[in-house]
Amino acid sequence: MPELDDFDARLLDFEEHAPRSLGAKEEAIRKQLGISPVRYYQRLNLLIDAPAAMAEHPVLTARLRRIRDQREQERQGAREVE
Repeated sequence: MPELDDFDARLLDFEEHAPRSLGAKEEAIRKQLGISPVRYYQRLNLLIDAPAAMAEHPVLTARLRRIRDQREQERQGAREVE
């Protein structure tokens, strides 16, 4: 199984300790990781399905996948109502 590169490891570590406030989190993403919040969330969404990320951060990746799946179900339910 391939290992996480340094940036991906930093990104997951950041997510584990990130501020709860959206504004503070977005500012910290820019300052600490040097990327836009959009790019951060795109990369995070890919990482949570990566076996290496699941092996290194099992609780975090499981929680994030659960949140993503719940949001997708909510979107599907909203489409069915329309």
